[in-house]
Amino acid sequence: MPLHPSPLASAPLKSAVLQQLAWLFWGLCLVLATLPVAADVYIYRGPDGERLLSDKPVLASAHQYTLVRHRRTLKNAGHILANRQVKAERRGSSAADYRNFIEDASQQYQIDPLLVEAVIQIESGFNPNAVSRKGATGLMQLMKDTASQYQVSDRFDPHKNIGAGVQHLRYLMDRYSGQIPLVLAAYNAGAGNVDKYHGIPPFPETRRYVKKVLEHQAQLQTTNLNSLGIVSASGR
Repeated sequence: MPLHPSPLASAPLKSAVLQQLAWLFWGLCLVLATLPVAADVYIYRGPDGERLLSDKPVLASAHQYTLVRHRRTLKNAGHILANRQVKAERRGSSAADYRNFIEDASQQYQIDPLLVEAVIQIESGFNPNAVSRKGATGLMQLMKDTASQYQVSDRFDPHKNIGAGVQHLRYLMDRYSGQIPLVLAAYNAGAGNVDKYHGIPPFPETRRYVKKVLEHQAQLQTTNLNSLGIVSASGR
Protein backbone atom coordinates (compact mmCIF):
# COMPACT_ATOMS: atom_id res chain seq x y z
CA MET A 1 0.00 0.00 0.00
CA PRO A 2 1.60 3.31 -1.08
CA LEU A 3 2.21 5.89 1.56
CA HIS A 4 1.08 9.51 1.01
CA PRO A 5 2.60 12.39 2.96
CA SER A 6 0.17 14.29 5.12
CA PRO A 7 -0.60 17.95 4.28
CA LEU A 8 1.48 19.02 7.27
CA ALA A 9 4.45 17.00 6.11
CA SER A 10 4.31 18.50 2.57
CA ALA A 11 4.05 22.11 3.75
CA PRO A 12 7.84 22.60 4.18
CA LEU A 13 8.41 21.17 0.71
CA LYS A 14 5.90 23.59 -0.87
CA SER A 15 7.46 26.47 1.00
CA ALA A 16 10.93 25.55 -0.28
CA VAL A 17 9.69 25.32 -3.88
CA LEU A 18 7.96 28.69 -3.66
CA GLN A 19 11.10 30.23 -2.19
CA GLN A 20 13.19 28.87 -5.07
CA LEU A 21 10.69 30.22 -7.62
CA ALA A 22 10.79 33.62 -5.95
CA TRP A 23 14.59 33.72 -6.12
CA LEU A 24 14.43 32.67 -9.79
CA PHE A 25 11.96 35.45 -10.56
CA TRP A 26 14.05 38.15 -8.89
CA GLY A 27 17.18 36.78 -10.56
CA LEU A 28 15.50 37.10 -13.96
CA CYS A 29 14.45 40.66 -13.17
CA LEU A 30 18.03 41.49 -12.21
CA VAL A 31 19.35 40.07 -15.49
CA LEU A 32 16.81 42.06 -17.53
CA ALA A 33 17.64 45.21 -15.60
CA THR A 34 21.33 44.86 -16.39
CA LEU A 35 20.87 44.37 -20.14
CA PRO A 36 22.18 47.25 -22.27
CA VAL A 37 19.58 49.86 -23.19
CA ALA A 38 20.93 50.24 -26.73
CA ALA A 39 20.13 47.09 -28.68
CA ASP A 40 18.00 45.93 -31.58
CA VAL A 41 14.56 44.72 -30.57
CA TYR A 42 12.38 42.89 -33.08
CA ILE A 43 8.71 42.37 -32.23
CA TYR A 44 6.83 39.80 -34.29
CA ARG A 45 3.23 38.70 -34.50
CA GLY A 46 2.72 34.96 -34.67
CA PRO A 47 0.11 33.00 -36.62
CA ASP A 48 -2.29 33.00 -33.64
CA GLY A 49 -1.71 36.63 -32.67
CA GLU A 50 0.95 35.87 -30.07
CA ARG A 51 3.91 38.22 -29.65
CA LEU A 52 7.55 37.28 -30.07
CA LEU A 53 10.36 39.51 -28.82
CA SER A 54 13.86 38.91 -30.19
CA ASP A 55 17.20 40.70 -30.37
CA LYS A 56 17.75 39.27 -33.87
CA PRO A 57 15.54 38.82 -36.96
CA VAL A 58 13.84 35.45 -37.08
CA LEU A 59 14.92 33.01 -39.77
CA ALA A 60 13.42 33.52 -43.20
CA SER A 61 12.01 30.02 -42.95
CA ALA A 62 9.82 31.16 -40.05
CA HIS A 63 7.53 32.95 -42.46
CA GLN A 64 4.53 32.58 -40.15
CA TYR A 65 5.95 35.37 -37.98
CA THR A 66 5.34 38.91 -39.23
CA LEU A 67 7.66 41.75 -38.20
CA VAL A 68 5.58 44.64 -36.88
CA ARG A 69 8.14 46.61 -34.86
CA HIS A 70 11.89 47.18 -35.00
CA ARG A 71 13.33 49.30 -32.21
CA ARG A 72 16.91 50.17 -31.34
CA THR A 73 16.47 50.25 -27.59
CA LEU A 74 15.35 47.80 -24.90
CA LYS A 75 13.75 50.63 -22.94
CA ASN A 76 10.09 49.85 -22.27
CA ALA A 77 10.28 46.72 -24.43
CA GLY A 78 8.52 44.72 -21.74
CA HIS A 79 5.86 47.39 -21.45
CA ILE A 80 5.19 47.19 -25.18
CA LEU A 81 4.68 43.45 -25.04
CA ALA A 82 2.55 43.56 -21.91
CA ASN A 83 0.31 46.54 -22.57
CA ARG A 84 0.26 47.42 -26.27
CA GLN A 85 -1.65 45.46 -28.85
CA VAL A 86 0.53 44.47 -31.78
CA LYS A 87 -1.19 45.52 -34.97
CA ALA A 88 -2.02 42.67 -37.28
CA GLU A 89 -0.72 42.79 -40.80
CA ARG A 90 -3.45 43.69 -43.22
CA ARG A 91 -3.75 41.04 -45.88
CA GLY A 92 -4.77 42.02 -49.37
CA SER A 93 -4.56 45.79 -48.85
CA SER A 94 -4.68 47.87 -51.98
CA ALA A 95 -4.83 51.46 -53.16
CA ALA A 96 -8.60 51.40 -52.77
CA ASP A 97 -8.22 51.03 -49.00
CA TYR A 98 -6.29 54.31 -48.77
CA ARG A 99 -7.53 56.25 -51.80
CA ASN A 100 -9.19 58.96 -49.73
CA PHE A 101 -5.96 59.59 -47.81
CA ILE A 102 -3.95 59.61 -51.05
CA GLU A 103 -6.27 62.02 -52.84
CA ASP A 104 -6.57 64.39 -49.87
CA ALA A 105 -2.81 64.61 -49.34
CA SER A 106 -2.11 64.84 -53.09
CA GLN A 107 -4.55 67.70 -53.47
CA GLN A 108 -3.17 69.49 -50.43
CA TYR A 109 0.45 69.30 -51.63
CA GLN A 110 -0.24 69.36 -55.38
CA ILE A 111 1.25 65.97 -56.20
CA ASP A 112 -0.08 63.56 -58.83
CA PRO A 113 -2.05 60.95 -56.80
CA LEU A 114 -1.00 58.27 -59.28
CA LEU A 115 2.63 59.03 -58.47
CA VAL A 116 1.85 58.68 -54.77
CA GLU A 117 0.06 55.40 -55.42
CA ALA A 118 3.02 54.13 -57.42
CA VAL A 119 5.47 55.09 -54.67
CA ILE A 120 3.40 53.27 -52.04
CA GLN A 121 3.11 50.19 -54.22
CA ILE A 122 6.86 49.93 -54.73
CA GLU A 123 7.74 50.97 -51.18
CA SER A 124 5.45 48.71 -49.17
CA GLY A 125 2.97 46.94 -51.44
CA PHE A 126 0.27 48.75 -49.43
CA ASN A 127 1.20 46.97 -46.19
CA PRO A 128 0.74 49.60 -43.44
CA ASN A 129 2.86 47.53 -41.03
CA ALA A 130 5.85 47.11 -43.35
CA VAL A 131 9.28 47.63 -41.76
CA SER A 132 12.47 47.58 -43.80
CA ARG A 133 15.86 46.32 -42.67
CA LYS A 134 16.94 49.93 -42.31
CA GLY A 135 13.95 50.83 -40.15
CA ALA A 136 11.79 52.55 -42.77
CA THR A 137 8.20 52.12 -41.67
CA GLY A 138 4.63 52.05 -42.93
CA LEU A 139 2.99 52.57 -46.30
CA MET A 140 5.46 55.16 -47.58
CA GLN A 141 8.40 53.69 -45.64
CA LEU A 142 9.21 56.75 -43.58
CA MET A 143 12.51 56.89 -41.75
CA LYS A 144 12.33 58.17 -38.20
CA ASP A 145 14.05 61.49 -39.01
CA THR A 146 11.72 62.15 -41.95
CA ALA A 147 8.67 61.41 -39.82
CA SER A 148 9.94 63.76 -37.10
CA GLN A 149 10.50 66.46 -39.71
CA TYR A 150 6.77 66.40 -40.45
CA GLN A 151 5.65 65.95 -36.83
CA VAL A 152 4.57 62.33 -37.21
CA SER A 153 4.97 60.24 -34.06
CA ASP A 154 3.16 57.08 -35.20
CA ARG A 155 4.60 55.97 -38.53
CA PHE A 156 2.20 53.01 -38.61
CA ASP A 157 -0.82 55.33 -38.84
CA PRO A 158 -1.78 55.20 -42.56
CA HIS A 159 -3.28 58.70 -42.61
CA LYS A 160 -0.28 60.35 -40.99
CA ASN A 161 2.21 58.20 -42.88
CA ILE A 162 0.74 59.12 -46.26
CA GLY A 163 0.45 62.78 -45.29
CA ALA A 164 4.10 63.00 -44.31
CA GLY A 165 5.26 61.00 -47.32
CA VAL A 166 3.38 63.23 -49.77
CA GLN A 167 4.61 66.34 -47.99
CA HIS A 168 8.16 65.07 -48.38
CA LEU A 169 7.55 64.46 -52.09
CA ARG A 170 6.37 68.09 -52.34
CA TYR A 171 9.57 69.25 -50.68
CA LEU A 172 11.65 67.21 -53.13
CA MET A 173 9.58 68.47 -56.08
CA ASP A 174 10.40 72.04 -55.12
CA ARG A 175 14.05 71.19 -54.52
CA TYR A 176 14.51 69.52 -57.92
CA SER A 177 12.20 71.74 -59.96
CA GLY A 178 9.65 69.01 -60.58
CA GLN A 179 12.12 66.54 -62.14
CA ILE A 180 10.37 63.36 -61.04
CA PRO A 181 13.31 60.94 -61.60
CA LEU A 182 15.44 63.07 -59.29
CA VAL A 183 12.60 63.35 -56.79
CA LEU A 184 12.23 59.59 -56.66
CA ALA A 185 15.98 59.06 -56.42
CA ALA A 186 16.12 61.46 -53.48
CA TYR A 187 13.14 59.76 -51.83
CA ASN A 188 14.97 56.45 -52.05
CA ALA A 189 18.61 57.35 -51.50
CA GLY A 190 18.41 60.78 -49.88
CA ALA A 191 18.76 64.26 -51.33
CA GLY A 192 22.40 64.37 -50.26
CA ASN A 193 23.30 61.56 -52.64
CA VAL A 194 21.40 63.15 -55.53
CA ASP A 195 23.28 66.40 -54.96
CA LYS A 196 26.58 64.57 -54.58
CA TYR A 197 26.27 62.78 -57.92
CA HIS A 198 24.45 65.63 -59.66
CA GLY A 199 21.67 63.29 -60.68
CA ILE A 200 20.42 59.79 -59.95
CA PRO A 201 23.09 58.09 -57.81
CA PRO A 202 24.86 55.07 -59.34
CA PHE A 203 23.24 52.72 -56.86
CA PRO A 204 21.59 49.69 -58.50
CA GLU A 205 18.83 49.67 -55.89
CA THR A 206 18.01 53.35 -56.48
CA ARG A 207 18.07 53.03 -60.25
CA ARG A 208 15.75 50.03 -60.09
CA TYR A 209 13.49 51.90 -57.70
CA VAL A 210 13.13 54.93 -59.97
CA LYS A 211 12.44 52.71 -62.97
CA LYS A 212 9.81 50.64 -61.13
CA VAL A 213 7.93 53.64 -59.77
CA LEU A 214 7.83 55.39 -63.16
CA GLU A 215 6.68 52.20 -64.88
CA HIS A 216 3.93 51.66 -62.32
CA GLN A 217 2.80 55.27 -62.59
CA ALA A 218 2.58 54.87 -66.38
CA GLN A 219 0.51 51.70 -65.97
CA LEU A 220 -1.87 53.49 -63.62
CA GLN A 221 -2.23 56.36 -66.08
CA THR A 222 -3.03 53.93 -68.90
CA THR A 223 -5.58 52.12 -66.75
CA ASN A 224 -7.25 55.42 -65.84
CA LEU A 225 -7.43 56.52 -69.49
CA ASN A 226 -8.92 53.18 -70.50
CA SER A 227 -11.52 53.39 -67.74
CA LEU A 228 -12.54 56.81 -69.08
CA GLY A 229 -12.83 55.42 -72.61
CA ILE A 230 -9.89 57.48 -73.86
CA VAL A 231 -7.66 55.78 -76.44
CA SER A 232 -4.43 56.86 -78.10
CA ALA A 233 -4.29 58.37 -81.58
CA SER A 234 -3.30 54.96 -82.96
CA GLY A 235 -6.56 53.56 -81.68
CA ARG A 236 -4.88 51.24 -79.18
